[in-house]
Amino acid sequence: MFSAAFLRAGLSPLALAAALSTATAQSAPPAASPATAQPVPALPQAAPVAAPAPEAAAREPAKRKPEPELVYATVSADPRPTLTQKTFTETLRAADLYQAFANAGGWSPVPETTVFKPGASNPAIPGLRHHLTLTGDLPADAPPSDRLDPPLIAAVTAFQARHGLPESGLVGRLTIAALNVPASVRQRQLAASAARLMGSKFPFGERYVVVNIPAATVEAVEGGQVARRYVAVVGKPDKATPSVETRITDINFNPTWTVPVSVVKNEIIPRMRKEPGYLAKNHIRILGPGNVEVDPTAVNWNTEKAVNYTLRQDSGFDNSLGQVRIDMPNRFAVYMHDTPSKSLFARNVRFHSHGCVRVGGVKELVGWLLSGVEGPNGPGSAWGPIEIETAIADGERRDLKLVKPVPVTFVYLTGYATPDGRVHFRDDIYGLDTPGGPVPSAATEPATTGTVAPRAAIRPAKPEQRPPVAADLKPAVATRTLAPASARPVPRLPATQLGDGPAPRPPGTIPN
Repeated sequence: MFSAAFLRAGLSPLALAAALSTATAQSAPPAASPATAQPVPALPQAAPVAAPAPEAAAREPAKRKPEPELVYATVSADPRPTLTQKTFTETLRAADLYQAFANAGGWSPVPETTVFKPGASNPAIPGLRHHLTLTGDLPADAPPSDRLDPPLIAAVTAFQARHGLPESGLVGRLTIAALNVPASVRQRQLAASAARLMGSKFPFGERYVVVNIPAATVEAVEGGQVARRYVAVVGKPDKATPSVETRITDINFNPTWTVPVSVVKNEIIPRMRKEPGYLAKNHIRILGPGNVEVDPTAVNWNTEKAVNYTLRQDSGFDNSLGQVRIDMPNRFAVYMHDTPSKSLFARNVRFHSHGCVRVGGVKELVGWLLSGVEGPNGPGSAWGPIEIETAIADGERRDLKLVKPVPVTFVYLTGYATPDGRVHFRDDIYGLDTPGGPVPSAATEPATTGTVAPRAAIRPAKPEQRPPVAADLKPAVATRTLAPASARPVPRLPATQLGDGPAPRPPGTIPN
């Protein structure tokens, strides 16, 4: 078995050998199902190539491009899951604690121009020590000092870890921005996150998967511990990833992608007017009635008639879903998947998708999900790294059903607490913590991660408005029992906000 680090560094020897062999023609695409609007992966950027006629190029197999070295943003190694059966009550307790901080005056802000140097004194250090002592990052019995000494550097590092910031121990711009978020705003984050967990009937078990949207991470939880944690790319503010509770049922190798009607109308048609060979270069076929393939030159791209056809991208290394999809029936038709554009996994700010969740190191997660599923070599075999790479390298679409579906939830927790008393915070990237407050613009990338920008996402409460406290939420605590995901209303994110208005699909079906 290869280690996770080896897999992320490149292909297995067997898969590399397969990639270097002569490319074989791909099989015909599966029969088209009724067009279903799906959340939209990023469209590939076509590289200029000298190609034959579009109709001929469309039938050529996608050739593998040299893979750059994979780089991923650092994620926490903390084995404690973001979401457990205790998260709701622990977050309520934390909301009460931060309300007490706010009532007592909170903490002093750190001037944005302050420069902290290890070992040096600074007038802002007493206030910094007070803040970190309140929040439990600096032990109350730490020796007093007016310098940035080792105990204070360790406390800053602990603070950074709780806020999803680089754990450098240095007090820079992002750390100062996080330190300067008022206690009342932090209390509001905790109260709002707890409110979003009310009524949840997520079936915690031995194995489950958690996607925390504001953190842009995926956790595979087993035996109450995080077995694996991955960086993820989630929905941009104007195409938000919805909250979901469901089960992972299937793994799709070499998936195809049916282009949603909204993308055909808003992106494909304008692109084809400028670049007639775009579909051919990206291995996207046009299918008419009876799944008969239509020549792109037969379509009048100066009109919107192309929306009456089905556009489907072939399986391949440049497919918008990448090499694997993790399927999970739900009314939003969202899922987790690979991507050919892996550079975003290196960023600290990863809100760029059209609603679905792209997973860094997705093949490793797939191997974990396929535990117990019979491997390709018959009884007694398993789906290890080599088997997964080999199944992908042959270019054939393959659908594998999990023996036991794995519960999965997409949650929106900007503030939450773990049983050890640590309180964690992330950006309110969708502006949900303050109803009616401004939402960050989709046109500009958020400037920070792990902090809240009050002017962009948080509207201060009016003087006469009492902030919510934990007592307001306690009567709604419910017994957590299994129920269909559709039983939990998600009024904040109607399907139309996903950009293409995904239509519901019957449980168990797998759209192309």
